[in-house]
Amino acid sequence: MLESFETTRSSPVIVPIRSLGPGHRGRICTHLRALDADDRYLRFGYMATDEQIERYVTGLNFERDEIFGVYNRKLELIAVAHLAFSDQPEHRSCAEFGVSVLKKVRGRGFGSRLFERAVIHARNEGVELLFIHALTENTPMIRIARNAGATLERSGSETDAHLRLPPATLDSRMSEIVGEQLAQTDYRLKVQASSFRDFLATLQDVRHGIREARHQSSS
Repeated sequence: MLESFETTRSSPVIVPIRSLGPGHRGRICTHLRALDADDRYLRFGYMATDEQIERYVTGLNFERDEIFGVYNRKLELIAVAHLAFSDQPEHRSCAEFGVSVLKKVRGRGFGSRLFERAVIHARNEGVELLFIHALTENTPMIRIARNAGATLERSGSETDAHLRLPPATLDSRMSEIVGEQLAQTDYRLKVQASSFRDFLATLQDVRHGIREARHQSSS
């Protein structure tokens, strides 16, 4: 019997999570290619090559599915989640969740926050059952599913998790709207900050060149 979804404890730190579109394919690909062999195996269930990752990213259906990402201040995608919806009429109320987090930022709860974001969107889209398919050795993913109250079924080296979601509410819909607005604002600020840092770096180079020229002329 599938267990009901229970809201996980809120994180004291707000993590801006942005919905990604076709224009982000390049950065998604860069993120996934940055995963080492072990992480690629855990994410895809096999030792994905760069070429296989590129085909996966090229095949992402942004009209059907939802892709979420977390950017750092350098506009690097440090965590990406894929919420895949079924295109079969009899499975319209089902979706599957997958996530990857760069090793350098592990332990900060990005995977859990992305899962919470995906759950809210799935509920608002009418999803009743959320599935997670992972290798049994993928303990972070299994822990996320278990903490959410999912039913776990282990079969050899693989584990399937099934999570029953409650219907959408006004609170879940408003939470998604506010969260997306926050993420969009955060991204714009990071773009501005990155541009300004580049400007300052260029200005420093110019100033250094002027000082060097003055020093040479006075010698």
